[in-house]
Amino acid sequence: MAIIEIKVPDIGDFAEVAVIELLVKPGDTIRAEQSLMTVESDKASMEIPSSHAGVVKELKVALGDKVKEGSLVLLLEVADEAAAVDAFSVAPAVAIAAAAPTPATVRPEPVEGLAPATLATAAAALATPAHNPMATLAQGLPHASPSVRKFARELGVPLNEVKGSGLKGRITDHDVQSFTRSVMTGAVQTLAAQAQVKSAGAAGGNDGAGLGLIPWPKVDFAKFGPIERKELSRIKKISGANLLRNAIMIPAVTNHDDCDITDLEAFRVATNKENEKSGVKVTMLAFLIKACVAALKKYPEFNSSLDGDALIYKQYFHIGFAADTPNGLMVPVIKDADQKGIFQISQEMGELAKKARDGKLSPAEMTGASFTISSLGGIGGRYFTPIINAPEVAILGVCRSTIEPVWDGKAFQPRLMLPLSLTWDHRVIDGAAAARFNVYLGQILGDFRRVLL
Repeated sequence: MAIIEIKVPDIGDFAEVAVIELLVKPGDTIRAEQSLMTVESDKASMEIPSSHAGVVKELKVALGDKVKEGSLVLLLEVADEAAAVDAFSVAPAVAIAAAAPTPATVRPEPVEGLAPATLATAAAALATPAHNPMATLAQGLPHASPSVRKFARELGVPLNEVKGSGLKGRITDHDVQSFTRSVMTGAVQTLAAQAQVKSAGAAGGNDGAGLGLIPWPKVDFAKFGPIERKELSRIKKISGANLLRNAIMIPAVTNHDDCDITDLEAFRVATNKENEKSGVKVTMLAFLIKACVAALKKYPEFNSSLDGDALIYKQYFHIGFAADTPNGLMVPVIKDADQKGIFQISQEMGELAKKARDGKLSPAEMTGASFTISSLGGIGGRYFTPIINAPEVAILGVCRSTIEPVWDGKAFQPRLMLPLSLTWDHRVIDGAAAARFNVYLGQILGDFRRVLL
């Protein structure tokens, strides 16, 4: 037998996260990939898995500790042959849930005094963008069991603001429920909500007054007819704030164009037919990613980011793609797309899209993109104006392809045309460069052999 160290793996862009739950104790026998503890940032809760199976000898972290990539979690007794494997080679932590989840994740069972529908509203009301769960730990970890802590997270309740009625001030489920009822009735306002109101007042409110705009119209819609109020999901609240910032701060222009993908689509269909047994279905988006990489290499300013008065030219090609999920839009990232083939890209896209739908994307799988593609696929539409995902400087929008008559110099021929909408940051890119990028991209998609040149 041997003793190895289990450390915190890659957790994305977070410098430090707080330990909010310990899932094992000394003496426990654990399996590889079993969750050891739960950590929380201001964006997500993550479970840290073990890289090995063995017996826990000693915990090196405690509730409330701040940890980062490489921090020592515990000492594990393993078989000698397992010790030869690097204990730090563990899969990235899996994001289990947003720090304040969407109303859909609230406990389905009724709570005393509150109907399930009211609970959903309570969760949304408590889960304000200004709420920072890390503040709880900065002030000292409240006394609560893991199940109560989980319940509070589901409702977005800041435990440091809840008064415990249990032994030695321990917080119970009933305390969390009572706090939620108080917030819903207006008897109590969370510190996060107070801060948000104060911030809104200082900035001119949420109605645009801080930008010198006239106030947002306040309308009693109910006087015109029946209405139903539904709170935005947590993902939409977060993404909405980012989109607003990007739309206001980036001088964006969109070029619309069409490209002929008749031959490429025929090749894609034939490829899938020939490789039915592989289980990997090649999509047009995979070809688009490879084509965009070629265009980014030819026009590197599209693969850059502004840093003050300088441009950062990235030597890597990480392509984000928008994935539609029940909770809102998410953007997984295909890393090093220039080093991967069409089959590998298609497979990774399928795996990442499934993780996105299941709410299991890790922070590392959603960061680092240098260029993004937003595809409406077969939904419909002709063109649209996608919003740039800062700090990127461009984004490609793609709609459904259609058969159109195209003049070949002698006659009209039916061709499959794909609409492209390229939005670009005018501080970095000018109209001529954008037009050239779109034309070159269309040429590659029209004759994919060009990616070899």
